[in-house]
Amino acid sequence: MGESLTGVDPIAQHERRTAVAETMLAVFAHGPHDYRVEEVSVPQPGPGEVLIEVGACGICASDVKAYKGAPIYWGTESSKGFIEGPVIAGHEYGGRVVALGEGAAERHKIAIGDHVVAEQLIPCYECRFCKRGQFNMCVPHTIFGFKRWAHGGLAKYNLFPVGSIVHRVPEQLTDGEAAYIEPAACAWHAVERGNIQPGDVVVVGGAGNIGLCMIQIAKLYDPSLVVALATKDYRLEVARQVGADVRINVTKEDAVQRVRDLTEGYGCDVYIETSGQESGVHQALAMIRKLGTIVEFSVFKEPVVADWNVIGEQKELNIHGAHASPNAYEPVIEAMANRLIDVRPLLAGSYPLTRFDDAIAAAMSGAVLKTLVVPE
Repeated sequence: MGESLTGVDPIAQHERRTAVAETMLAVFAHGPHDYRVEEVSVPQPGPGEVLIEVGACGICASDVKAYKGAPIYWGTESSKGFIEGPVIAGHEYGGRVVALGEGAAERHKIAIGDHVVAEQLIPCYECRFCKRGQFNMCVPHTIFGFKRWAHGGLAKYNLFPVGSIVHRVPEQLTDGEAAYIEPAACAWHAVERGNIQPGDVVVVGGAGNIGLCMIQIAKLYDPSLVVALATKDYRLEVARQVGADVRINVTKEDAVQRVRDLTEGYGCDVYIETSGQESGVHQALAMIRKLGTIVEFSVFKEPVVADWNVIGEQKELNIHGAHASPNAYEPVIEAMANRLIDVRPLLAGSYPLTRFDDAIAAAMSGAVLKTLVVPE
């Protein structure tokens, strides 16, 4: 876990954090299975820009899929992928402000030494969606760690370009918790898309890092039950710790029948799919009640085929997608500060940048939850 800065002499801390090196180590994504630790110059902030010293950077499931070479990220012979490499990877991170470009302090309402995060997507502010405040659907769609002009947090320092949406992080949150704000905000938006009503039975399909946040957020809507589905018992135990009323290992029992038994045969009211597996989609369609709502959050390695007769003719379902975290950072930061969302049980091992290969191997193993990289 990243270090807590509580109790550190503020003057010494200020002096240490504002002494910026000339070069730094960073993890560059060049291609599938080709991520390299390289030494590069530290970027200098221009007008409106912010330079932070990264406290910790989480490895996301999408990072794992990108590392493995998922076509959505690296493309195919007939289509372009989302990643424009080589680029410094990582989009789950926060840090301390060490330098501010002209006007940046006023623009973002921050100062040297502040603990901050930036939203993962940098809006263009010009497209139809940005003008409507729907930044998560921005057409250029620049996300830190995927585009060359918006390098990510797997580095000692990181630059927030002028259009970044920056938020201050409460001092009681550690570096590791700050790195969790991005996935928790994604979880917040996905749960909002479920339109959960008091008394609903909510199923979260997948008890990974974001699914475990979804469980906690769903509980805020006063459902009658929150059911966690997973393939690993240790994740179901963590699900119990964070509030799941029912836990089902889908490899050991008939999850669809179990949920039907819990709901007088009808099925769940809301199903949030976050497993990233094709089987999770089929499970959702089988488990949801008629007129129910499915929220699809996962990123899949390959296209998924589903029976659309279930969606229309048989059940008249509401199918909602969920991407990124529009308008979710501020409520998530407040909820984390008040421990309504507690990510501390989800934080696993931390690795220095020079051991990125070990960090990504741990993340790919499925044996732990959130793996952190802590820059030297």
